[in-house]
Amino acid sequence: MQIISHRGYWKDFATESNKKIAFERSFNMGIGTETDLRDVKGTIVISHDMPRGTEMTFEELLQIMSGRNLPLALNIKADGLGTEIERLLMKYEHTNYFTFDMSVPDLVYQTEKTNLNVYTGCSDMNPYSPMNKKVKGIWLDAFYEVWYSEKQIIDFLNTGKEVCIVSEDLHGRVNDKQWCMLNRYEFLDNDRIMLCTNEPDKAAMYFGSRDLQAYV
Repeated sequence: MQIISHRGYWKDFATESNKKIAFERSFNMGIGTETDLRDVKGTIVISHDMPRGTEMTFEELLQIMSGRNLPLALNIKADGLGTEIERLLMKYEHTNYFTFDMSVPDLVYQTEKTNLNVYTGCSDMNPYSPMNKKVKGIWLDAFYEVWYSEKQIIDFLNTGKEVCIVSEDLHGRVNDKQWCMLNRYEFLDNDRIMLCTNEPDKAAMYFGSRDLQAYV
């Protein structure tokens, strides 16, 4: 299982999430990240909410990655970004990524008109993933409760899909039950499973991913 940070490995959400310091901390730990992409006047920027034009650009994020091909989960917050995302990823030779959470029309465009690695969403709000035969993986979310079972995760894997699981802490819930379910060798020894969390240090130590003592 691969651990990725949610909007970087931040210590203070309000001041550090989706900021350079959080991405540097995550990448220096050897952990990839999830982040949000929007656009301002033709430039793709890192922003969960409506951008003001002062945000870090996506290209700057790729420069911070500095040749390290760590996982990037790219949350698409605006339509029409696919071609430029693909160009920048190719420019920096970054292959370990996926896009997700785009609108359905943009999902169609990205799967039909680009060579991007695309994930489709699956959650308690929408348990039927659109176009799941044409995508590389599943973004598995649980907005109100963990509704899926271990078998459902295995079933996704058996269809050849990758699975990125949203940790309960992203929704303000305690991780114990979910993390206990995931703490089994079929998942721990499988690089096609990722866990996106606000607590990458705790997750990495819990699942035995790496020694983070120097960074905590």
